[in-house]
Amino acid sequence: MLDLEFSELTDTGRVRTHNEDYLGHVLPESPSQARSHGWLFALADGVGGQRQGEVASRAAVQEALAGFRRAKNGALHKDVVTQIVQAANARVCESEALSGRSGAGMASTIVVAALRFDRATIAHVGDSRCYLIRSGNAKPLTRDHTVVADQERLGLISGTEAAESSQRHILNRSLGTNLFVEIDVDEIQLLQGDVLMLSSDGLHDAVTASEIAETVRRHRDLAAAARELRDRANQQDGSDNISLQLIRIRSVERMGMYRGRPYKLR
Repeated sequence: MLDLEFSELTDTGRVRTHNEDYLGHVLPESPSQARSHGWLFALADGVGGQRQGEVASRAAVQEALAGFRRAKNGALHKDVVTQIVQAANARVCESEALSGRSGAGMASTIVVAALRFDRATIAHVGDSRCYLIRSGNAKPLTRDHTVVADQERLGLISGTEAAESSQRHILNRSLGTNLFVEIDVDEIQLLQGDVLMLSSDGLHDAVTASEIAETVRRHRDLAAAARELRDRANQQDGSDNISLQLIRIRSVERMGMYRGRPYKLR
């Protein structure tokens, strides 16, 4: 059976007066639930400043967690994460409508990771990320939905220009902008010793991938690694809220799929 440990934290940073990030998780309550549902981790970064970005991020994560708990036993995680992120988008739209003028323009990013057997299914909208830390390297599994990131992918600007652009945080995709949102979904096979990191841009804009990998490698205690990454982000920038979830894979259950049904590999 899949076995994991995790740690998570969120921090206001050194400049902001309030925290617009929100995170949460759903853990299985029994071995049978670990096989039927698995684990879910979710992180969101609210957009809007005084336009109640914190309301948007909280609504998004809470809706995603509730949807995961309601999922049918054995449902494919690719379908589940797509449904719960669409539901999170609808919830943010609803929250904006109910907030009246004070909530006009509220939006949020979101990244979720559903884990079961030997697989992780990642879904995201916006520029919150999921990294895979394996063999001493940290690699992003998500691509930012920003104007600058698209320009870099098209070769219009360099990576250095993208990192230094004053427009690098302008999203071209987020929850709450439209009633239907395009969601990127990916699945990876997990190996024993892998670490996944979900993060808001206050963390990964301030700390490099090599620093992330090196910090996780040095700490057996994930809580200590999370605190060090937060402290590095604050020391090297600190202008934004900082949130992260670290998930270490202790062991996996190798599974195959036949006609949409999992079976154990010997």
